[in-house]
Amino acid sequence: MDRLGSRCPVPGSARPSILICLLILTASLLTYPVLRTLSLQLLSVVTGSYVSGTYSIVFVNCPNEQIARDIARAVLDKKLAASVNILPKASSLYYWNGEIEEATEVLLLIKTKTSKIHMLSSYIRLVHPFEIPELFSLPMDQGDVQYLRWLEEGMEEE
Repeated sequence: MDRLGSRCPVPGSARPSILICLLILTASLLTYPVLRTLSLQLLSVVTGSYVSGTYSIVFVNCPNEQIARDIARAVLDKKLAASVNILPKASSLYYWNGEIEEATEVLLLIKTKTSKIHMLSSYIRLVHPFEIPELFSLPMDQGDVQYLRWLEEGMEEE
């Protein structure tokens, strides 16, 4: 009878192995984005090839060209991006407070590291005059290796 009792867990007690598995799974899920980014950067360094998604293009609409230029210069000064294109006179139609609005806006195309998007977004929300600035990004899938190297150098801290 002693042998049977030693194999069966006491009712109501959690098995330590289940708890350890749950902790490992939780830690893996929480650290996955960081581990993925680090592994992609390591792969890029070792192979010398571009890893898709390392850089992104961020789209931001501004109410006029002066504000667009001010934001572009500030973003470049802070090394949050390496290049910004200012595309004038985009016609925009959108819902705002339940009504269809129409405006002429200036579009910024900001080229940056994907890892800097969070800081870039936070900064733009602070300085942008719109209550909710249009701000979204798309990862760069492919690109010229020399251009991508130039982007990297443009965001290096001095």
